[in-house]
Amino acid sequence: MAKLSKKAKAQAPTVDRTKLYGVDEAIAIVKANATAKFDETIEVALNLGVDPRHADQMVRGVVNLPKGTGKTVRVAVFAKGGKADEAKAAGADVVGAEDLMETIQGGQIDFDRVIATPDMMGVVGRLGKVLGPKGLMPNPKLGTVTMDVTKAVSDAKSGQVEFRVEKAGIVHAGIGKASFSEADLKENFTAFMDAIIRGKPPGAKGKFVKKLSLSSSMGPGVKINLDEVAGA
Repeated sequence: MAKLSKKAKAQAPTVDRTKLYGVDEAIAIVKANATAKFDETIEVALNLGVDPRHADQMVRGVVNLPKGTGKTVRVAVFAKGGKADEAKAAGADVVGAEDLMETIQGGQIDFDRVIATPDMMGVVGRLGKVLGPKGLMPNPKLGTVTMDVTKAVSDAKSGQVEFRVEKAGIVHAGIGKASFSEADLKENFTAFMDAIIRGKPPGAKGKFVKKLSLSSSMGPGVKINLDEVAGA
């Protein structure tokens, strides 16, 4: 068995691994254990009763966190002409077309979100093997293939979070920073969970949310009582 670090040993008594905590108490414990020298991300992790290998059990979407993410998001936009100008005015960090495609093919990916106008998808499509595995491929269902690049860039910059179920039915995402107030973290948590519940796929049978926990980047996980989450 691996030895616990001094920090892990100190934190261990603060979390009862067998207990299911209320949301408010869980947030308080997670914040108290976020003692790293940087502003730790507060993360939510779920185990869902779905098999993402089946198309009708895929869970994927976006949610605008009301209190933001606390993270600086770099946005790349594939657009030309007036739409490229709009993207730049909206605050996009990188804007281009074939030139941006070549930059990405060269291995330079210094952004967190990719947006494209529909007419640019022929170019973006060539990057599927590069952007796809990183979860960066633009998608109309996520609002990242759109003519309204101003709104898309603004949403990405102001606290929009993408989520997607992984193998074994796991979803995880950051919902804020340890420096956020408990009230702001709860508001973001509630918005995120509402989006997950609304995203329940038609093929999901039985219990949808099986397990739910909160943690900070370096802290222990705190299990949450699902009775406190509406629709779970």
